[in-house]
Amino acid sequence: PVNAPDRLVPSVCPHDCTSTCALDVTVMDARTIGRVRGGRRNSYTDGVICEKVARYAERVHHPDRLMHPLLRTGAKGAGQWKRISWDEALDRTAEAFIASAARHGAESVWPYFYAGTMGLVQRDGINRLRHAMKYSRWYSTICVALSDAGWVAGVGSKRGVDLREAAEHAGMIVIWGGNPVHTQVNVMHHAMAAKKRGAKLVVVDPYRTATAEKADLHLAVRPGTDGALACGVMHVLFAEGFADLDYLRRHTDFPDNLQAHLKSRTPEWAAAITGLPAATIVEFARLYGRTRASFIRCHHGFSRSRNGAANMHAVTCLPAVTGAWQHKGGGALYGHTGIYPLDRTLIEGLDVMDPSVRDLDQSRLGPILTGDAEALKGGAPVTGLLVQNTNPASVCPELHKVHAGLAREDLFTCVHEQFMTETAAFADVVLPATTFLEHDDFYTASGHTTFQVARKVIEPPGETRENHFVICELARRLGAEHPGFNMSTWEIMDASLKKSGMWDAQTNHERGGQDFAPNFEKMHFLDGFDTADRKFHFRGDWQRFGGRWQEMPVLPDHQDVIDNATSEKPFRLVAAPARTFLNSTFTETPGSLKREKRPTVLMHPGDCEKLGVTKNDRVRVGNERGEVIVHVEPREGQQRGVVVVEGIWPNRNFENGIGINALTSADPGWPNGGAAFHDTAVWVRTLD
Repeated sequence: PVNAPDRLVPSVCPHDCTSTCALDVTVMDARTIGRVRGGRRNSYTDGVICEKVARYAERVHHPDRLMHPLLRTGAKGAGQWKRISWDEALDRTAEAFIASAARHGAESVWPYFYAGTMGLVQRDGINRLRHAMKYSRWYSTICVALSDAGWVAGVGSKRGVDLREAAEHAGMIVIWGGNPVHTQVNVMHHAMAAKKRGAKLVVVDPYRTATAEKADLHLAVRPGTDGALACGVMHVLFAEGFADLDYLRRHTDFPDNLQAHLKSRTPEWAAAITGLPAATIVEFARLYGRTRASFIRCHHGFSRSRNGAANMHAVTCLPAVTGAWQHKGGGALYGHTGIYPLDRTLIEGLDVMDPSVRDLDQSRLGPILTGDAEALKGGAPVTGLLVQNTNPASVCPELHKVHAGLAREDLFTCVHEQFMTETAAFADVVLPATTFLEHDDFYTASGHTTFQVARKVIEPPGETRENHFVICELARRLGAEHPGFNMSTWEIMDASLKKSGMWDAQTNHERGGQDFAPNFEKMHFLDGFDTADRKFHFRGDWQRFGGRWQEMPVLPDHQDVIDNATSEKPFRLVAAPARTFLNSTFTETPGSLKREKRPTVLMHPGDCEKLGVTKNDRVRVGNERGEVIVHVEPREGQQRGVVVVEGIWPNRNFENGIGINALTSADPGWPNGGAAFHDTAVWVRTLD
């Protein structure tokens, strides 16, 4: 029972991380938790979790948790509120959405959400309301659009080799474009196990991260040049006999002109683009080529660039060239979400979706709210927002536009949140939300292969309510019809699982999750890749993604569409994740704030010397979109001209009141959208 003191209760981490850890939560009483630990019932978690979730009691019992519905009484963002009832809050929200639809059409209302929880009912149920009401649809681009396209263009679907297998059998692990010490500690746990038994560890990342510190070889590429590095490596693999021609003929499309194309992509060519020494590229290529069971863990970071999809595709070509997929522990992984057979129709209301309703790009919230006709698809302005599970006033690109849009008096915004975030501060109505420990849900995983169900662990505090409650109550007031609005969270889970031929929710919960790992032959694509011809595609299947697919490289290449440095903006900015924040989550917890200290720019010592600044000096970092003031930390291990700011700090933590995403662009990446958070040219100047 939830009120049993001092006992461990199983749960699942809901946060925006591929690990989806099994948790053991110490329950003190019906409303209080203690320490959170990693569960050992899941061999991927293996008892290991990140420090921020381990001290989750800081969030759950934080004195600033929202406890009651609030109505704005002053100017937007002024922080003036009065407490109201749930009925009044929901009535006001429904009335505003009805008025918006009457004035501008249903598409003027835009339910806006993301991955504050990865639980499928609580996160994605907002789509059921969207589709039932014919509100503007959702084009999800802020995290995985570019990386998904790049992986799927060659492999065909989002799955790969299990990291646990690689930990036991790989001779080499390449962590490409990620810093799992900060973001996915379980990746590091298994990678270090492989290293301990003798496997080589290589890290490709623009700066010397905590992960790169553990590597045998760190390749500090310039941001956005990973495709060039991959092509330079493939040049060496073919030139020096490391290519498995038999595998290439049997398992790939192996274009006739591939080798001729790569012949001009020499290490020297790649060196000029990446900034790496040609000798280092050759060293990496030889190490990779000599290691039959080489494994690449592809992360999201190197794809958060305008050319991110092309970069990802080029990297996926490496195990196809050497035939690493054939060997135990060999191949690659980006994510496993393509393995789960879950039918999401009931959760998301896919049976009432109207494809003729416009879809709006979540990354382009700033342009959308400030009336950009192209971003609005030529349609009505957005005058109604329902926000769950995200904090766009901090995490979206082009923050000045986002803030200007959220401040519009003709925009009605309802935010359902756990804390008074900077987005909630712009709202007309704020609703208090539960945390994952206070509601039921179920979870796919991307880093491992187990589908998990979690029950509520403690009772919700105050008047907090789960997302599903809000969606169903608004649906009732709006006249939306769908069976899912009349079911509990658990009933939706059970019905969806039954329709999908999966274990029922109670069985899944009791057994610690249902594992969907395919057998060796399927996991390694030895029975065929998930493409129409069952072969890996060096000629990426870009057409399936639409947009500017015809502008994509025909063969793996460096796609030079990035925000290159110029004489006016000589630096390239990477807005990387902090260790103890997760996007804008945990920025309120004392433990995270103590560890992260303050917004800081990491700069090469040579750049510091040229600029005349030293450690702890304050500088302005900016471009045509805005500027921020940060403290300097000289850092070896990154190229000159590369600057890094870790963490999505709240806007209030910057001297001029605006965060790092004031500098990032909402321009869509190739071929069809995606946020380019690590693709920003900036200047760095001393304070006058």
